[in-house]
Amino acid sequence: MPKVAMIGAGSTVFATRLIGDMLTYPELADSTITLVDVDQARLSTTQAHAERAVQQLGAGMRIEAPATRREALEDADYVIVMVMIGGVAPFEIDIQVPARFGIDQTVGDTLGPGGVFRGLRTIPFLLELADEMEEVCPDALMLNYANPMAINCWAMNAATDIETIGLCHSVQGTARQLAGYCNIPADEVTYWVAGINHMAWFLRFEHQDQDAYPLIWQASEDPKIVAQDPIRFDMFKHFDYFVTESSNHMSEYIPYYRKNTELITKYLPEKWDYPSFWPIDREASQEKVRSLLASSEPLDLSRSHEYGVQIIHAIETDTPLRVNANVENTGLITNLPAGACVEVPCLVDKTGVQPCHVGDLPTQLAALNLSNISVQEMCVTAALAGDRRMAMQAVLLDPLTAALLTPAQIERMVEEMLDAQTDYLDYLQ
Repeated sequence: MPKVAMIGAGSTVFATRLIGDMLTYPELADSTITLVDVDQARLSTTQAHAERAVQQLGAGMRIEAPATRREALEDADYVIVMVMIGGVAPFEIDIQVPARFGIDQTVGDTLGPGGVFRGLRTIPFLLELADEMEEVCPDALMLNYANPMAINCWAMNAATDIETIGLCHSVQGTARQLAGYCNIPADEVTYWVAGINHMAWFLRFEHQDQDAYPLIWQASEDPKIVAQDPIRFDMFKHFDYFVTESSNHMSEYIPYYRKNTELITKYLPEKWDYPSFWPIDREASQEKVRSLLASSEPLDLSRSHEYGVQIIHAIETDTPLRVNANVENTGLITNLPAGACVEVPCLVDKTGVQPCHVGDLPTQLAALNLSNISVQEMCVTAALAGDRRMAMQAVLLDPLTAALLTPAQIERMVEEMLDAQTDYLDYLQ
């Protein structure tokens, strides 16, 4: 049975969801799960939930929380990463400082000032983790869920020999949303999606082997449907393909919709600011899990739509599977740069994860991706070189930031962010 190390397992809701997924597969029910987190209280909650789930199903799974990360990694077959370096405090800086300069980020974890700084904090941790994996589990597959996805995976691919794929739920989530918009059953659609994480494109969307894009065009004429996803439908009408990330997220990666309060209100009338409610929800979820564990109520152990455990099952049982994953661009998307992190269909079986060749994206889609890839590459270069000036230049290249601020204003903002996060970024010189 495989050994799976979960790094950042204090993310209780997500960690327990993946453990629950493993328990739904009889072939994985006797696996060993090792849990690691710097927050011992949250880690204990995850461990207690996992042990309760194992007991509820009468499975043979071993749940362990070793004293050291090295022990947790020893002989692991899979390493699942779900960390948020620094937790709430630096995240607040990522959002609050740019806000004072007029940059309104609704999530701030993928691109923009927030995404760049989260990447700068996370890459050193991932490199340290990779060094440890090289020593105790060099053949393990890393399944990274930590944002900024493309930046983190690009750094791992560029600087380490650890096999790394990045996983997100935006592709399968958007497929279900599109099925709903088109009023067709989600389990009857098929799709071919490629691009970069949070900006991948439905190159094909089919229902029972028939092109379903006419149904999306039809849905785009219904104001009630468009109101549910205004920016994605507006981008669709102008660029001809539907994108994988939500309207709120997508608005941060392009220069069109967040330039002033009037535009934001027009396109996103229902304000959704993840940084304002995430810390509250995070604690509420912990309390909900603790209350559940204190009761006799059975745990919900139904299988989720996350790819991670599906991949482990496919490899361990040689069950063919196709997923979308974030991998190094080795000629997979031919009009995006070699070495960039791209999100493409991948085939999985006992031989591992095999990315599929896509070829050229439509020119307009590649151009939108390239605007983000430039920021990602600069952030990775800055982190690997430990270069403070390059970190500044990464933010200078960000499309939304550049649409709002002058270079001098961006420099002042970045300096303030760097000074406020010296505990995490003192390696930048």
